[in-house]
Amino acid sequence: MGFFDKFKFNKLKEGLTKTRENIIAKVKTLITSKSKIDDELLENLEEILILGDVGYLTTTKIIENIKIRVKKDKYENSADIDHLLREEIEKLLLDDKSEGENVFDIKSSKKPYVIMVVGVNGVGKTTTIGKLAFNYKSSGKKVLIAAADTFRAAANEQLEIWAERAGVEIIQQIQGADPAAVAFDAYQAAKARNVDVLLIDTAGRLHTKINLMEELKKIKRVLQKQSPDIPHEILLVLDASTGQNAIQQAKQFSSAVGITGLIVTKLDGTAKGGIVIAISNELNVPVKFIGVGEQIDDLQPFDKKAFVNALFEKNET
Repeated sequence: MGFFDKFKFNKLKEGLTKTRENIIAKVKTLITSKSKIDDELLENLEEILILGDVGYLTTTKIIENIKIRVKKDKYENSADIDHLLREEIEKLLLDDKSEGENVFDIKSSKKPYVIMVVGVNGVGKTTTIGKLAFNYKSSGKKVLIAAADTFRAAANEQLEIWAERAGVEIIQQIQGADPAAVAFDAYQAAKARNVDVLLIDTAGRLHTKINLMEELKKIKRVLQKQSPDIPHEILLVLDASTGQNAIQQAKQFSSAVGITGLIVTKLDGTAKGGIVIAISNELNVPVKFIGVGEQIDDLQPFDKKAFVNALFEKNET
């Protein structure tokens, strides 16, 4: 592993500090307190996972799978729980990268590649769009941002700052303009300017009686009138520190507009990282990126092997 990859992995390990304390450290204590795998050990393990924000449904699946493997393969030593748990967590995590595939590669047939970014206010959506723009630009792509959160005065100002940091152009209109019209204009501009990637910011809360989900559906409909296969992706930004609330948010957005991928932010050492496992499993949607800090390069493509290794403090090779 090169220096840069090791640096990124260490940032991920730092981001999972609280999660290791809440889950892995307690599991290790449990393992040392008992010599054999029995019902009591598995009940205690179940409690640790639920309290660690892995969630009831996902925890139940993990425990059931471990029970099946213990019975089938005759595991008896409590120390075996460590690798069984690691393997079962990795199985439940979804990422959408093939081995060696660059997540920032875009097929020429999909230009402009349209990504609609959704999520409630306060989850780090604006900063995430800036970081996505930076990553795509750094990969040699021409990027355009559409400021379609026209209901919040500060949204455009923040997005302008991030666009400038990332070194990309931004399309915006006056506050209160129709978000779907902004998305339409941005798509036309992206085609005219031979843009590779169009990132569309959207509102996370509306200061009117208009329903947020209906507004997002409208943006999607307007885009699909231009081309039925866009947006190519609808990415939902979730704040890891909100725990189980993130799952409810995900279900609402998924039901309204269909989510193709997740971006989990604020894995900064204090967050409930167990929620990453729960969200991926319950929604059956891949985690695309994770945010491990405030800097513009602190958004990492999600790698489930690296995530599990960082969680269990196993060094990358």
